[in-house]
Amino acid sequence: MNSPMIDQMPLRSFLRAVALATLLLSTPAWAADPIPHAKPNPPKERVNIVLMFIDDMGYGDIGPFGNKVNQTPHLDRMAEEGMVLTEFYVANTACTPSRAALLTGTYAHRIGMDGGGGNLVVTFPGDSRGLNPSEITIAEMLRENGYATGCFGKWHLGDQAEFMPLKQGFDTYFGIPYSNDMWSGRKGKRPNPITNRKFEPLPVMRQDKAVAYVADGVDQSLLAEVFTDEAIGFIKKNQNRPFFCYIPHAHVHKPRYARPKYLKRAEGNVDRAHVEEVDDSIGRVLQTLKDLKLDKNTLVIFTSDNGAAGGMSSGPLRGAKGGPKYEGHMRVPTLAWWPGTIEGGITSKEIGVTTDLLPTLAKLTNSQVPTDRIIDGKDITGILLGKKEAKSPHDLHFYENEGIRRGNWKLVKQNSKARSTLELYDLSTDLGEKKNLAGTHPEMVKELDRLLKDHASSIAANLRPAGSAENPKPILKEVGDIPTLKQYLEK
Repeated sequence: MNSPMIDQMPLRSFLRAVALATLLLSTPAWAADPIPHAKPNPPKERVNIVLMFIDDMGYGDIGPFGNKVNQTPHLDRMAEEGMVLTEFYVANTACTPSRAALLTGTYAHRIGMDGGGGNLVVTFPGDSRGLNPSEITIAEMLRENGYATGCFGKWHLGDQAEFMPLKQGFDTYFGIPYSNDMWSGRKGKRPNPITNRKFEPLPVMRQDKAVAYVADGVDQSLLAEVFTDEAIGFIKKNQNRPFFCYIPHAHVHKPRYARPKYLKRAEGNVDRAHVEEVDDSIGRVLQTLKDLKLDKNTLVIFTSDNGAAGGMSSGPLRGAKGGPKYEGHMRVPTLAWWPGTIEGGITSKEIGVTTDLLPTLAKLTNSQVPTDRIIDGKDITGILLGKKEAKSPHDLHFYENEGIRRGNWKLVKQNSKARSTLELYDLSTDLGEKKNLAGTHPEMVKELDRLLKDHASSIAANLRPAGSAENPKPILKEVGDIPTLKQYLEK
């Protein structure tokens, strides 16, 4: 079903040259030559990568992280056969900036993708803003090293042609260009803030063409299965070469609709049904890898794009998606699986961040990390491989510009028009952040606040612009003869 590989390199090379010229005129001496074309490793030495990125799943939603209600046997088995990372964080707290940070290894604020400067936090249909084509994604880094690259699911990094997956390092794309709640079936909500009118039809894209649209709850309920089907097809097609398979599910983001078999299994609870279908999705992917005898040569990472949203669980953590930067906002359930390389049943308590995946995957695949720009992520290969001596490279961990952690001490900064408040917690004894110790440890508050301000200033001094499209337009203004997703799948 997939179209032949589309070669985007000439355009990319031009854009990169322009970006480099700009950087050399405006950035400090850390700038170097752009990423070269890496020499591929011998095929037998190159590990495949599968990255499943769930939308709005909380820390406490799955069995390996303590949930006793949602049935997640495949994730439970993944944890038994792999690693549970209990202190793994997203770099940002909403869909667009979190995805930008993940794919570029860079804080979203640094690259203009966090809604700063008066922009909305996330991109909307017909938005002029998107991930700058001059940025280098995990997909592009790996493609330059001979990898097949595929994205199957929710993109949400700009819906204009120059921002879409095929222009960001992916050979193959099937999915929706933005969030599943940005659709014409949305009722009783504010209009599209970009166009100031009712949301246009939500397209389903194959490569760079809209082949279907999401018409109703039935179509919404089909998204997880069809994204999984497409991802499995990509794996099968590329089983004889190294591949990077990125699966950013729209589940478990609202609105939630579930197919009858999942609703029945979940006793009518649609939130639970969504979690359990995600579990089935990862189970199908893992089984495919085993059937193709690719399991011992494939690293699979399962994580979420931010903390829990309505109906989901933060488990023992305080907070959820939105609001102050408590642990439930940014600490996410994360598993790593690589039979024969990652020893089963390991729990890592070392701090890791989604920005770390780019340099880590570069190390594991012998790919080239970009050297012409600041990359905020750090190599956590030792942690992922379960080396006992491996320690987190993050002496300081930042919760955007509104929180900082050093060791087990954490400062939360809440800003309002009237004033800023500072809260201090000891995560070693107070994981739920219930006891504010700011009053009894003023020197620690002062020191962490200084370090947080230094961090914000450092980023502000080295910014790169988001992409900006001229005359942006929604992908679909009307459906015409385009079928619904259900109709498309029935052809």
